[in-house]
Amino acid sequence: MQQPNEDRFRHRDLNWLSFNERVLQEATDKINPLYERIRFLAIFSSNLDEYFRVRVSQLRQMKRVKKSIRKKLALRPSKITKQIIEEVKEQQDRFGDIYHNEIIPELAANSIHILDADHFNSEHNDFISSFFQDKVEKHLKPIRLDLKKENELFLENSVLYFLVTFKNEDNLAVVNIPVEECGRFVSLKDEKDRHEITYLDEIIRYEANKIFPEDDITGIYEIKLSRDAELYIDDIYEGVLAEKIYTSLKQRTDGQPTRLLYDAGMPKEVQKKIRKLLKLGKIDMMPGGQYHNFKDFFSFPDPTNNKDLHYKELPALPHKVLENSENYFEEITKKDQSLHFPYMSFSYVEKFVAMAAEDEKVTDINISLYRVADESDLTNSLMKALENGKRVTVFVEAKARFDEKNNISWGRKFEEKGANVIYSYPKVKVHSKIMLICRQEGDINMRYAYIGTGNFNSETSEIYCDHAIFTADKNITKELSRLFKVLEGELIIPREKSLLISPFSTRQEFIKLIYNEIENAREGKKAKITAKMNSLEDGEMIDLLYKASQAGVEIRMLIRGFTCLIPGIKGLSENIYITSVVDRFLEHGRIYLFENGGDELMFYGSADWMNRNLDRRIEVISPVLDNDVKKEFKDILEIQLNDNVKARIQDAEESNRYVERKKGQKKIRSQYEIYKYLKEKHTS
Repeated sequence: MQQPNEDRFRHRDLNWLSFNERVLQEATDKINPLYERIRFLAIFSSNLDEYFRVRVSQLRQMKRVKKSIRKKLALRPSKITKQIIEEVKEQQDRFGDIYHNEIIPELAANSIHILDADHFNSEHNDFISSFFQDKVEKHLKPIRLDLKKENELFLENSVLYFLVTFKNEDNLAVVNIPVEECGRFVSLKDEKDRHEITYLDEIIRYEANKIFPEDDITGIYEIKLSRDAELYIDDIYEGVLAEKIYTSLKQRTDGQPTRLLYDAGMPKEVQKKIRKLLKLGKIDMMPGGQYHNFKDFFSFPDPTNNKDLHYKELPALPHKVLENSENYFEEITKKDQSLHFPYMSFSYVEKFVAMAAEDEKVTDINISLYRVADESDLTNSLMKALENGKRVTVFVEAKARFDEKNNISWGRKFEEKGANVIYSYPKVKVHSKIMLICRQEGDINMRYAYIGTGNFNSETSEIYCDHAIFTADKNITKELSRLFKVLEGELIIPREKSLLISPFSTRQEFIKLIYNEIENAREGKKAKITAKMNSLEDGEMIDLLYKASQAGVEIRMLIRGFTCLIPGIKGLSENIYITSVVDRFLEHGRIYLFENGGDELMFYGSADWMNRNLDRRIEVISPVLDNDVKKEFKDILEIQLNDNVKARIQDAEESNRYVERKKGQKKIRSQYEIYKYLKEKHTS
């Protein structure tokens, strides 16, 4: 008998909070050096900001749907939003405890002191006064509000403000905290035995009487408004989608408010006033600490230069074959070559494009760009290829959230140089990480492919764990060539047999692979599915995994982010075991391994098991065909499956318990063990 939905599926937005809880756990883990724990607080804060701007804003939009339709579709936006607010409040309380009771004392123990305005003394006065006058005051935009009159108050998204109250209760004021222009942190004293740092906020607080000299200030409270990050674009209208998005970017700052974060010390009557001014509901009000935008702690200075307060360096490992090669085409023709970031340098990808740009035999370069770095060797090489007369086709994803402007800007630059630039299709994103280079070798038109799990971005490659393969396999490269023709509009479907390409075949092929394991289990054969992904949300795939579990298929999953599947429930998912690794680097790769009756089939690529990845995005999942590469991928996967230092169990209770190390068992911190494994493999 099929169980009701609420017993079979978690709500993705609630389980995402469980993922962010794992990030918060890292801020308390003493294995991590002090400044890295501070960085995890910044990540937690940054994640939460985007969550409110994107996910919570979508829940708010659902509330506009007619009640009868919501009921029919089992949409419960108000109930879910209330649960989110409750959980976030608890997490923010723990966040405050970590910051005040762990981070601040440990900084002080290392002679780093964060001072607030109450602790400024006569020694600080001259510096603060000069700094305020020379660097800060010109960037301030105070707004006075007379509550007896009609007021219109607009707060920019994610910008910090002070709400100032006066003895005259009919007056309020708002003043911006110009972090972008002045930086968030200011050094007050920098001596060997004592380093004093303060927030820009505290300098403005200290000098507030200079901003409002005629008023009697009674309170100063920090506030921050998060706005809807969605772009509402009507694809029915004519015009290039990229242009419409470009002109709509201002909606990022004008979007609907989704959360006002305010100092919990703000009196209730003042809360009511600001809520009325901003036309917010009670549910939009979120109490917080004295300071907001902890994501600014990404740039928190270390005046001690103490290496022990940071991760030890892990220099990028040389690739055994590619490191000293002057001709990647020859090496890739011999056999597939794999890369693993950030353990290896992204420069191998950049070098390949640079070779192609200068190689007289290369005729075409085709590439899909999802998140483009501001400027990189790769983009420079693509420009060089155009100068050298190569045909360059660039698919630019104009709808990559928060990167639209940069992506479209690069698209225009490529167009100006003569590239064939293709932008997004309505309602379809191109999320695949693919490149195809054509080379005329005598009478043969050879193709060389690159398929990865991560973006063509040298910056993110240093912190995202991703996998990639260079291959000259004829079937793979032929099918990739057809996919680029689909993107160019020359073909309707790619007609693939080796690759799994969304939205054409990925779902169907994964369903076949899972059913194959179910049949093998029913026949008494060993049946197992091992899958590593970022998130699991698709209802059909989850139901099929439940069916496989009930048939006796062993299912082992690594899911970094959220999962709507509930593991470990007797009679439903007792054969499904899920762990999540959150550590120094962001786990981003996708690997799928099927037992297949002893003849294992392995795949990797850009797609998670989410509805959008299977049905609404162009994704590429490739089989791992080279036996050496397959072993390398499997070894890496096994190391992660056995992590007993940074792995948490995703159980039915969402406990986020760390995997317990058995007595006598070796400590396995998978990211460091993978580094050791690759170092031995590629330097021996």
